[in-house]
Amino acid sequence: MAEYCKISFPGSDFVPITLECHKSLSEHLTIQNSPVLFGCRTGICGTCLVEVIGDIPPPQPDEQEMLETLAANHAHARLACQLDVTSDVLIRRLGG
Repeated sequence: MAEYCKISFPGSDFVPITLECHKSLSEHLTIQNSPVLFGCRTGICGTCLVEVIGDIPPPQPDEQEMLETLAANHAHARLACQLDVTSDVLIRRLGG
C-alpha cells in the first residue's frame, strides 16, 4: 500500500497537493498547481530553489554543491527537482 505525502505552499494561493511518497516533485508540480518553477530538472540550473520545512533526507553531493553556491547561508534550501519527499512538507520558493 502506497504512502502519501502532503506538499503545502504557505504564503501562496496554491492549494496543497498529495503525492505518493518518493515520487519526483518535478514530474508532478506544474505552473497550475505550484509556485515552484522548473528549468533543467536535473539540479544544475537552480531555477527550482526552494525552502523546505519537513523531515526529508539530506541532499546528495551534487545537490549540496549547488546549494553551497546558490544559498550557502540558508539551512532549509533545497532544489525541488532533487527532493525525495518522504513526509509532509512545506515548500516556499526562494530567490525571486
